[in-house]
Formats: sequence, C-alpha cells, structure tokens
Amino acid sequence: MEKVRKNRKQNMNRVFKLLVSYIKRHISIIISAGIAIVLFLIVFSLYDLPLEAVLYASVLSIIAVSLFGLIRFYFYYKRQQKLQWLMHTITFSEEEFPQPQDRIEEDYQEIIRILSERYTKMLSDVDGKLSDMMDYYTMWVHQIKTPIAAMRLLLQSEDTPMSEELQDQLFKIEQYVGMVLQYLRVESMSGDMLLSRYELDDLVKQAIKRHSKSFIRKKITLNYEKVHKKVLTDEKWLVFVLEQLISNALKYTSSGSISIYLDPEQVDTLVIEDTGIGICSEDLPRVCEKGYTGYNGRADKKSTGIGLYLCKRILNKLSHTLTITSEVSKGTKVYIGLATKELTVE
Repeated sequence: MEKVRKNRKQNMNRVFKLLVSYIKRHISIIISAGIAIVLFLIVFSLYDLPLEAVLYASVLSIIAVSLFGLIRFYFYYKRQQKLQWLMHTITFSEEEFPQPQDRIEEDYQEIIRILSERYTKMLSDVDGKLSDMMDYYTMWVHQIKTPIAAMRLLLQSEDTPMSEELQDQLFKIEQYVGMVLQYLRVESMSGDMLLSRYELDDLVKQAIKRHSKSFIRKKITLNYEKVHKKVLTDEKWLVFVLEQLISNALKYTSSGSISIYLDPEQVDTLVIEDTGIGICSEDLPRVCEKGYTGYNGRADKKSTGIGLYLCKRILNKLSHTLTITSEVSKGTKVYIGLATKELTVE
C-alpha cells in the first residue's frame, strides 16, 4: 500500500512538472490574451461604455480557452510519455515517433533519424574493428606459445645460473601472454565459464605449482596448510586470479614469507598475505583501477596496472569479492570472498 501511495505521489509530481512546462511553453499566448483583455477594458472605460459585457465575454473566453488548453495538455502529456518511452528504448523506427505538429518538429525528428543512422554505422564499424583485433591477438597468443615452448625445451637442456634466469624471464613472458588472452576474453567470459564445486586446495595448489621455482629462486617461505573447503566457481578463471595475486606477492616481496589461509573470522574468505613492501594508504582505494600503478608501480617502472584490474573484474563476474589491506614496509593482505549466494551468469 505504501508503495502504491509513493508511486501515485511520484506520478502527480511528474504531471505537475509537465503542466508547469506546458504553461511556460505557451506563456507568450497567455500573456497576449491578458494584454488583449486589459486593452478592451481600457478602451471601454475611456468611452464610458459598460464594462460588464467585456468582463462577461472575458470570463467565458478564459473558461473556453482553459478547457481547450486542458485538452491540448492531455495530448501534450501523451506525446511526452511516448517520447519518454522512446528515450529508454535501445532502437526505434520512424513509425514510433509522434506525428509532428509543425515544421520545427519535423526538422528535429529528421536530425534524430540522421544521428541514429550515423550512430548505427559507427557501432557497426567499431564492432568490426574490435572483432578483427580480437581475432588477431587471439591468433598471436596461440602462435607465440610455440616459440616459448621451444625456448623452454632448449633452456631445460642446460643447468647453469644463466639458463635458470632465462627460464624465470620466460615464465614471466608466459604470464604476460596469458594476461593478454584473459584481458581479451574478460568482457565475454560468461560464455566461457563452467561453474561447479571445486576443492579449493586443488585450485590453490595449481597456482602455487606455477610459481614454485620463483619461491625457490627468491628464497621466499610459503606458509600453506590445506583448507578442506569446496567452492562454487570456475576453475580456470579463479586459478588465473590466484596465480596473478601470488605473482604480485612474489614480485613485491624480496625476503620473508607468503601465507595462504582461510580467514578465521570469515570462513568463505581466502587470504593471501605477504611480508613485502606494502602499498601506500593513498593508493589502496585505486589499486584495482585499470592502468593505475601507484607509487610502487612508478618506482618499479614495470607495472602495467592491469593485473589487479583483471582480478577484480573476473571475481565480480564470478560473484566473488576482492579486498586489500596493507601497511608500508610490513606487507599486504588480499582477501578473496568466495561466497556465491547471488551468483548471476550473463
């Protein structure tokens, strides 16, 4: 009942505002009619003629004009409703426009038609170019994997400090190539999702295994115990996020440890904690923005500002959450909320 009353009040306010707009639109006619009545009264008074006839005719005229104005306002209201409907529709045809009442309205409708045609053509061109770009980069990503695999095989045949360093750099190249592919797919990832219940330990182990050599080379301690928890998610996309977050932790941790555990206060939240350089408080609200590198990224001069942005986008689409807390020189905690109570697939 309260909702009905509220809607009725909103409708009344909308009609009142429209009425005010209608009066303002015809204010020149109203003023002209008022001036005419005043002139009649002045002329009749100067010639000592009876004013009753003028007043009587004026009252009748005002009533007639008011009724005519109300009828015109009704049609004005219906036209405005149709225009509001058109405003909120994605596409429209020429037949859906209200019938123009004069040449000005015809010109406005013609302008809208021209703009609509140009907009449709522009969207078609952009979609075509985007599709070509997606095809090219997808092909490039798959083609580049062949020389990467060949280089890895060649480096594995050697066991020298130089080959180990080259393998580490090659691993980073693989990461960046994978990031390109995920960046291209993230907008349409809903069609590439396979939602199921997975053991969280299996997904975390996949991400850790990818970075095992980096842990050894940098002599970073890994603190991880099995969490024994199942989560509703997509394996490929969540593993990508975990890999990216572990990679960030390794990148900004020169010594110490990285811990992965379930938050004792929120059992559906996985925590990735490091003892690295931390993040400035002024950078924390923006670290997940596209292209934002912050103080650490500018000092490192290698950050792209894409990794955390991708993680945030992917987790949002999976109905998960990403929260980051940090202290400079003390480390960073990344909280991944894995609850999926309101999971929606686009």
